[in-house]
Amino acid sequence: MTNSPTPDPARLARFREALLAAQYTADGCLDLLGPTAYAALARSETVPALRATRGGSPLETLVRLFLLQQPVTRAAAAAALPVDDCLADGWLAQDGDEVRATVDVRPYANEVAGLPSADAWVVSDLGCAVGGAGGIGAGGESGGVPRRDLVLGVGGASTTLANLAVRRPVRSALDLGTGSGVQALHAARHAQHVTATDLNPRALDFARLTLALSGFDNTETVEGSLFEPVGERRFDLIVSNPPFVISPGSRFVYRDGGMAGDDLCRSIVRGAAARLEPGGYCQLLANWQHVKGEDWHERLAGWVAGTGLDAWVVQRQVQDIAEYAELWLRDGGDHLGRGADYRARYGEWLDAFETAGVEGIGFGWITLRAGGAAEPTVRIEEWPHPVEQPLGPHIEEWFARQDFLRAHDDAALLAARYVLADEVVQEQVGAPGAEDPEHVILRHNRGMRRATKVDTVGAGFVGACDGSLAAGDIVDAIAHLLGEERVVLRDRVPESLRLLTEQGFVAPVAP
Repeated sequence: MTNSPTPDPARLARFREALLAAQYTADGCLDLLGPTAYAALARSETVPALRATRGGSPLETLVRLFLLQQPVTRAAAAAALPVDDCLADGWLAQDGDEVRATVDVRPYANEVAGLPSADAWVVSDLGCAVGGAGGIGAGGESGGVPRRDLVLGVGGASTTLANLAVRRPVRSALDLGTGSGVQALHAARHAQHVTATDLNPRALDFARLTLALSGFDNTETVEGSLFEPVGERRFDLIVSNPPFVISPGSRFVYRDGGMAGDDLCRSIVRGAAARLEPGGYCQLLANWQHVKGEDWHERLAGWVAGTGLDAWVVQRQVQDIAEYAELWLRDGGDHLGRGADYRARYGEWLDAFETAGVEGIGFGWITLRAGGAAEPTVRIEEWPHPVEQPLGPHIEEWFARQDFLRAHDDAALLAARYVLADEVVQEQVGAPGAEDPEHVILRHNRGMRRATKVDTVGAGFVGACDGSLAAGDIVDAIAHLLGEERVVLRDRVPESLRLLTEQGFVAPVAP
């Protein structure tokens, strides 16, 4: 199957109605399969789901057809779907008295912070949703489609980015490198208009199917590389799950950027400033090189330097070059081929990294904002710890706090009022039986789930932040209780207050 389905609008509507009537939705499939079989699917294991779908109901038939990609009898399919429509439009193909799916149609809960969940479906190539492209054999093609042109469905990276994105209502959004349209699907719920681009024309076909089947008509697709298809247009939100893999070639369009090293991700960062509306966000997943003799923080700071954008870069993981090569060789199915071929490709990856002086590869996310500040805030950090999902609302709050801190000198900080953030707890650390703790830890159970050490003054200050008193008044009261000089304490507190505010332990109260 080299072409994607080409549905007639009326037939597409009937197909969607049939999916809903059978409860072929994310919740419906979970209820049918149960948590064990559903979790096994995410590990590319289909046996539990096959056992759970032997009853012949419309939902079981649809799961077998589109999730498990098993042939079913035409009669069974006709009880679940308008079969003639699906054959005419190319969703199904017939072999004798059986029909089979030509594409993966996967139920997806289109969740956007602040809005109720909506039923959606993501359309991709067969074998490219469960377990990613690594689930495809090493033969080089899947269903007649060359591997380099395959279109993947929902994976861990796409859901990560969907949870990171800032979901405020906007006029325009851009999904750069849309693939099967997962990011555009989310953006279409809170943007008046969404533009989805991709270098692979097959990806745009699948993105259109995903969006149309899910009921969206406020989108457009444009073919081309990076920002080239949109020219000088500006957007309120840019999201990108790009082909960020740092590889010695460009074998697969869905993952290999075709540029040297990490230049593709750097190009997106550098190009974002000219495509963002004032106050707009650009959010992307990225890989970056750890080069011998170079600080990776400085490398990423260099990407942002001169753009005028506020930036928050979070490194979630670092792999050594061998781990990284093995990961993507498995993704490409090379481990299933001849041993000599695998070793040769492995050697190519290591040769490329060693020539460039690369010692490791970092993976993480980058959020940029056109804040308009004369001196933009740039935060680059490593944070491998668990975070709350969705994180998008907390990312937006983080940037708002940077605006507040930029606009307030020490005196203004002390004049402001603050409230303790929700779900902040205090832990006292010290020897058992000791009269006083050695130190106090504040732990935030929301957002980035940070922890920070504070002294007695800091703990007392945070505990008194209920929005009723200015910070300076709280400091004066603590100085009186401790018998310390008020002026000395007022000079000392702003530094820690900035940290507590920046990390979200306390939030300023609007005047």
